[in-house]
Amino acid sequence: MIRVAVVGASGYTGGELLRLLAVHQGVEVKMATSREYAGKPVGMVHPNLRGVYSMNFSQFSVDKLGREVDTVFLALPHGVSMNYVPELLQIGIQVVDLSADYRLKDPSLYKRWYDLEHPHPDLLKQAVYGLPELHGEELSGAKLIASPGCNATATILALAPLMGWREGDRFISDVKVGSSEGGAKPSEGSHHPERQNAIRPYETEGHRHEAEAEQELSRLAGREVKVSIIPHAVSSIRGALASVHSWVSNVEEVEVWKRFAEFYRGKPFIRIVRRGFHPYPDPKYVIGSNYADLGFALDSRLGRLTTFGAIDNMMKGAAGQAVQAFNLSRGFQENEGLKIPPLRPG
Repeated sequence: MIRVAVVGASGYTGGELLRLLAVHQGVEVKMATSREYAGKPVGMVHPNLRGVYSMNFSQFSVDKLGREVDTVFLALPHGVSMNYVPELLQIGIQVVDLSADYRLKDPSLYKRWYDLEHPHPDLLKQAVYGLPELHGEELSGAKLIASPGCNATATILALAPLMGWREGDRFISDVKVGSSEGGAKPSEGSHHPERQNAIRPYETEGHRHEAEAEQELSRLAGREVKVSIIPHAVSSIRGALASVHSWVSNVEEVEVWKRFAEFYRGKPFIRIVRRGFHPYPDPKYVIGSNYADLGFALDSRLGRLTTFGAIDNMMKGAAGQAVQAFNLSRGFQENEGLKIPPLRPG
């Protein structure tokens, strides 16, 4: 039994981690930390977990973690995790970091995209990018897992089968994403009266997730790939849909279908959508699950290929993917704690 802690457990992502770990047969949740709610019951902040956990939130303490847990899930803001990771690793604790602090291999990119100098560039090489469909073997035994961002996940999964297969080194990813991406603390833009009925583009001149998407896709392609990610805030609560546009020539639909099927063969959380009443991926049908629904549309007249990636941003885009990567690192079945079908209606 692996003893785990969730640090930053009072936010949406922390709550999702607690929900999943509660039914994981191989772990025992020993601690859930929250600076703001220390001493308060978990069920007070996460009412969906009433009766599931009897523990209270506790203060963060490296010494206490070192005595009581084997793995720490860090659900902290960008720029915060990097200060704790080295000490946690030094005392032998495995770290699954859900922030962006260890996703990028090139330390200079943190200055460009996050406006900070990375204080531990040596650990960037050690970290494994926690996208199991691309790094499953590397995750085995990993001590530091850098869990991907939600918009990057949807974009990468939608584009990955095309890398190294067809021409093209520039792609545009139009991502519609629900309000939970903004976290549990409302801002002026995420406040419900401002968000409801909105379809609002933001970060249109350089979304941070572009850096990790380009890193991973360039690795697959064997050449430099550029991706423009333009997120749009929509009024749904959960879910992200990436529509990724590329230009191709002399391609038949059956070729694209076969490429996706071969690339993702044996991947338990990938579903390729092509038929039925809903022939294209829609986040509505993955809500509450760790599935990624993928598909495509080929416009032969224009030579346009659009690939789609639909995920629940809180699950395959955050907590679910982190647990999936943790499972592979510890030798569990990949779907342990994640055997949750999507909700319908959701």
